[in-house]
Amino acid sequence: MDKKHAKTLTHHAMLVVWGQFAQSIGLIDKIHAVSLHQKTMKHSPQRKILEFLVAFLAGLEHLQDLSRSAHPIDQDQAVAKAWRQSGWADYSGVSRTLTGLTQAEAESIAEVLEQVSAPILAEDVMLALQSSGRLTYDGDLTARPVSNTSTTYPGVAYGHMGDVLQLGYQAAMVSLHSPVYGRTWLSVRSHPGDTVSCTQAEAMIRAAESKTGLRPQRRADLLQERIANLETECQQCQEKAHKSQVALEGVQTKRRQTQEQIPEQEALVLELEEQYRERQRLERPYSALAKARQRLKMLQRRQGRLEKRIPNLEKQLHHRQQRVKSYQTQLQGLQRRLMHFEWENRTNPCPIQADFRLDAGFGTQENVILAIEMGYELYTKPFSTWLTPRLKRRVQAQTQWTRVGGNAEMIAWNNERFSGFPYPLNVALERFHTGQTYRYSTLIHFGSNPVTTDLPGWFQRYNARQLIEAGIKEGKNIFAMHHIKVRSLPAIFLQEQLAVFAANFVRWAARWLTQQCPQIPSGWQNTAQPNVKQQVKVVAHTSAWVNWQDQGCLLMFTDHSLFAGRSLSVKKQWAVQLPLPFADKTQF
Repeated sequence: MDKKHAKTLTHHAMLVVWGQFAQSIGLIDKIHAVSLHQKTMKHSPQRKILEFLVAFLAGLEHLQDLSRSAHPIDQDQAVAKAWRQSGWADYSGVSRTLTGLTQAEAESIAEVLEQVSAPILAEDVMLALQSSGRLTYDGDLTARPVSNTSTTYPGVAYGHMGDVLQLGYQAAMVSLHSPVYGRTWLSVRSHPGDTVSCTQAEAMIRAAESKTGLRPQRRADLLQERIANLETECQQCQEKAHKSQVALEGVQTKRRQTQEQIPEQEALVLELEEQYRERQRLERPYSALAKARQRLKMLQRRQGRLEKRIPNLEKQLHHRQQRVKSYQTQLQGLQRRLMHFEWENRTNPCPIQADFRLDAGFGTQENVILAIEMGYELYTKPFSTWLTPRLKRRVQAQTQWTRVGGNAEMIAWNNERFSGFPYPLNVALERFHTGQTYRYSTLIHFGSNPVTTDLPGWFQRYNARQLIEAGIKEGKNIFAMHHIKVRSLPAIFLQEQLAVFAANFVRWAARWLTQQCPQIPSGWQNTAQPNVKQQVKVVAHTSAWVNWQDQGCLLMFTDHSLFAGRSLSVKKQWAVQLPLPFADKTQF
């Protein structure tokens, strides 16, 4: 047997399979084509980037595990050959390369990952639109804590990391509900640990649209109506401010006149007192002197009243003027938003229908309004207490609740309008039985789906966003994102990009395997749930013999492996269905 077709032992069977898949989608060539400023000694920086990706696919918790584990990946020649490399670098070399990356280089690598993902994502989007007529996005913010005593992580800040306040980062993540893969990650962006969810809603929506290249029709008509209503309110506020200005000026004029009259009246009182002394006249209740004194006291009391009124009127005028400025600022922003939305509608030849599901951390009034105006069917919960107490006050003792879960009940209101909110909402009050008490929360919906007529369906539809929560848990526990493996901002950025790419990559490869290996384990055949944990944590660390072939390889698991007696024949080819024209990306 020649060297080309020699049999090789690997202790990382799945990494060999994934190397063949990486070749089939052109990933390796594209990574090697990225221009990096670092020199090549024994191993190129591009090779070390690929090795960093392999570390995620192997679920390694620490970078040193590449070289310091029981069966080091950097010593596994079968894995290197599968990834078309002559060998791997020691983990320390990988670390130095990552530390030396610039942000521009990290972004160039991320662009390659996006290019590789594009045709697969386009097919995924097309199939989602064909199967349900809409796209469904989920967004969330997840913590990336580091040690509170660490001083080497750049850009960290204290923030809520689960139930504790800790040093770290926050990752804003967006996923697409996929009919093929269950969940496809679209976007991830790292922020300081004190970043809160409500500041990231628009950025996450824009990120989802950028990755799929598709967006719904903006609800410019609703925005125009909102602007018209605000203009009316602004005009009314301006009229009130004008009235306050007139009233203040009138009081100031009266005060000035009174201030001028008081010295004159005081002089008159003194003059009359002198006359009464010279003539030895008694001051009687209705005498000229008594009347002069009374008028002086009246002027002094008037001055006191006017002095008290002026600060109140000034405060009232300032408040109304500030409200006018607030209205004007808001109107200017909404006019710019309207112009942008109208441009987006004009340049959107194929608008889609899309749902966005967000948790309560994103559900501020402004974020809910924005998602509505951007054209989404929105499923969320209200942030803080701006809605739930109002609904609880509506509930009577005889109210009929609908059971929607094991310990959950709901009552709903259709197209309800709330003070201070411009659009009608479908809202539902949830109550959960917790022993002898209840815990309450609220669901919000805006869109065409008649959710109030099917409360169990609404409950399940919103809680299906657990898909992204499961993905976040998978990233932390399987792809080891609970450990930040690098200590520079460009490398941290790249780590986030590679982790979500790895999660997608495993699912894509599972589909690839089902198309050419009917003998794969039954747990991998459902591409929406291909037992990722087993593939990454077990099979990526399982031994197998590799028979190299011209178009791929044959893996035969050893007798000491979980899949003893089973083999996988894989070829470096994969056909992706080309998307229809409407699924091509539109440059915004």
